[in-house]
Formats: sequence, C-alpha cells, structure tokens
Amino acid sequence: MSVRIDDIAPDFTVDSTAGKLNLHEWIGDSYAILFSHPKDFTPVCTTEFGAVARLAPEFAKRNTKVMGVSVDSVEEHVKWQRDIEAFSGAPADFPIIDDTSLEVSKLYDMLPAGAYLPESRTAADSATVRTVFIIGPDKKVRLTMSYPMSVGRNFAEIMRALDAIQITDGVALATPADWVPGEDVIVGLSLNDEQAKKEFGDIDIKLPYLRFAKAPAK
Repeated sequence: MSVRIDDIAPDFTVDSTAGKLNLHEWIGDSYAILFSHPKDFTPVCTTEFGAVARLAPEFAKRNTKVMGVSVDSVEEHVKWQRDIEAFSGAPADFPIIDDTSLEVSKLYDMLPAGAYLPESRTAADSATVRTVFIIGPDKKVRLTMSYPMSVGRNFAEIMRALDAIQITDGVALATPADWVPGEDVIVGLSLNDEQAKKEFGDIDIKLPYLRFAKAPAK
C-alpha cells in the first residue's frame, strides 16, 4: 500500500547508528525527514548523505530531525559514515537505520516496480529505494519525493519545500511556483478579501482567486 500525503506515517522500531529507535517517539514534537538510499558505499548516495551532514545546522534551526534509511546493516553504516565525513567535511551523525529486512522499504512502498531482491542484492536491485518523506509533528506525511538511481537529490529544493510546509502549516496560505523564503505567499480561497486583510494585512489582488500577502514570520 502506498503512503500518501496526510496519512499517518507508518510507525516502526528498528536498529540504527543511534541505537534502537521508534519513529514516532523519535520525531516527538519536531518535523522529520525520512530519506532512503539503495546501498552503502555507492557514489551518488555518498554525495547525498554528505549534503545532509553539511545541512545539519539548517535542519536544527527548523526544528527538523533527519533519518537515513538503508538496506544495509548498522555495522556497514558505521564504516560508511567515515567516507561520508571524509568527502563532505561534516560528521554524518544523524541516525541511519538498518533495513536489511526491507521492512521499512516495503512499509513505505519505496521499492521499484518488479524489484528483484536476491540475498546478495546490489544497489541496482533496490534502485528506487531513493525517496524522501517530510513528516509533521502530528506524524502526518506532508510531502513525498522519489528519485531514480541516476539523479542525485536536490537538498536545496528539499529545504525549500520544508520551509514552505512550515510557513503554511495550519494557516490559510500556500506558496506559488518557484517560491523561496522571503517572497510573498498566496492567500487561501477559504478567506474572503476582508478576512484575508484582517489575518495577513495588506493583500495584492492579481486575480479574484489569486491574492498575495507578505509571508508571516516563522
């Protein structure tokens, strides 16, 4: 079964580089990013995990925890973390979970169509176990992304999407195409003009159904 936006994120308890973790307990009152990869010691994934390591202070500013999902063991992760740090110049000290059983990969429907999963599987066998889930403090899935083997993830976009989710969370706002923090946001259609002005101040009416307002402070 696929995991959809607004679903409660399927819970699990697994071993990780940070010890045994339960997803919902680990999230607590934070936002969380769950991102997966097909195998340790692979080139694209090393650059991606390095990017996450370098972004650790930015995630912390946003009250967001990050967890890596891998189809390898904790023992392998610990060895691979040294390569990630050597490449990125930052410690990969976020938890990386052991999903050798593929329990989490299957729970979150990460596997490619027609996946072939032999005992000694390669990264190609679990190719599209390369997904991103953003989960809210209420444990609901807010965003999903999936990438093919040949395309490295854009963590600037993931961070932008996280900012957009947080600034519109629980309020009648949305972000326009290509929005970046600091730009105006769209007022939701659930508010009329007077309600919008009362809630957000001056509004810029481009079309009767397209109205902009200054983004509220986080």
